[in-house]
Amino acid sequence: MAVDVDTARHELTQPGQADDQETDEKSGVDTDSREPTSAQVRGVRGALVIGVLLLAIVGGATGWLVWQTQRAEQDQRMNEMLLQAGREAAVNLTTMDFEHIREDIQRVLDGSTGTFYDEFEQRAPAFEEVVTKTQSKTEGTVTEAGIESVSADSARVLVAVSVKTSNIAAPEQRPRLWRMRIDVQRVGDVAKVTNVGFVA
Repeated sequence: MAVDVDTARHELTQPGQADDQETDEKSGVDTDSREPTSAQVRGVRGALVIGVLLLAIVGGATGWLVWQTQRAEQDQRMNEMLLQAGREAAVNLTTMDFEHIREDIQRVLDGSTGTFYDEFEQRAPAFEEVVTKTQSKTEGTVTEAGIESVSADSARVLVAVSVKTSNIAAPEQRPRLWRMRIDVQRVGDVAKVTNVGFVA
């Protein structure tokens, strides 16, 4: 069977075929060997590993910062609670009225714990008798307060209190300034007094 020369020539020179062949020949690139080399694969893997490590570092640093912030906020709330307990204790201890002395004493006991609670409860009857007999009234106002030292769940609070005093013998007296050192401790969700001292 005879081969049509023109047809064969046409098939060899279809559009794009000759150009592709010519381009490949000029570039010298083997079209059958374009798969990534082992060096390229190692480079990609290395980049992925570095990326994962960076994400882990950033994530860890972010988590640490969040934890530190939360811890600082918790510490601040704890300090505020302990300081407030010290202030309230100073007011409760220096504000007494013979007309409702039992309620005033109970308020002090409610805000106390430990040895101080036991000692104050033991002395309460004698204290009530003296206040009632002399018809004493005292009113304390905190002028300054601050935390002297603090631990995980307790603090020592320094409080300056201005105290107005009156009784049957001296109805009007000049206010006196008392300085108190009050130890407070967290008990459940509140803070209570564990010790009270006066600072000269």
